[in-house]
Amino acid sequence: MAENNKQVDRRGFMAGGVRVAGIVGLGGVAGLLGTQRSQSEEYVWQLDPDKCMACTNCQTHCVLDESAVKCVQFFLMCGFCDVCTGYFPTENYELNTENQLCPTNALVRTFIEEQAGVRYFEYAIDEANCIGCGKCVAGCALMNGSLYLQVRHDRCVNCNECAIAVACPTQAFRRVPASEPNLLKKKAQELLDEKAQQG
Repeated sequence: MAENNKQVDRRGFMAGGVRVAGIVGLGGVAGLLGTQRSQSEEYVWQLDPDKCMACTNCQTHCVLDESAVKCVQFFLMCGFCDVCTGYFPTENYELNTENQLCPTNALVRTFIEEQAGVRYFEYAIDEANCIGCGKCVAGCALMNGSLYLQVRHDRCVNCNECAIAVACPTQAFRRVPASEPNLLKKKAQELLDEKAQQG
């Protein structure tokens, strides 16, 4: 009888050990799959507009003939100014389109309206002409900063080591999830959040 109890104990011990090993094994497989899932999420290069100083490296250091970095306009921040420092040079400017700051005419100025003697203009980007030099971005930073640079992923080859990121003096380039590829300025995000709260 004592011999019989020992066998049962041995069998119970072995069955319990197999169960524990199975649970540990399943946990390990689940952890491995979770790690692979997070590692398989694609990442892309993007430019943090709050760190960008519009140094012109985006234009000159991209491996593509024409930079994948383009200027974008965040209209909620734009003042629709008559004298836009992103459009006109800050010194010796004349209000003529021939005198604009952008070397390729990528920043398009369109008259909107006049109220109480004040003229308002919309400034939009013709991305086909934009070379990512950042001159308009640097100028606009003197006012409200509604113009900023972003990587356009339909043009980017997503290099393992982005040449612009290496050359960036403020380390404004970083990898972001491909599911959320664009970065807003902190101020722009705050404006969007305010607008969403107002309904």
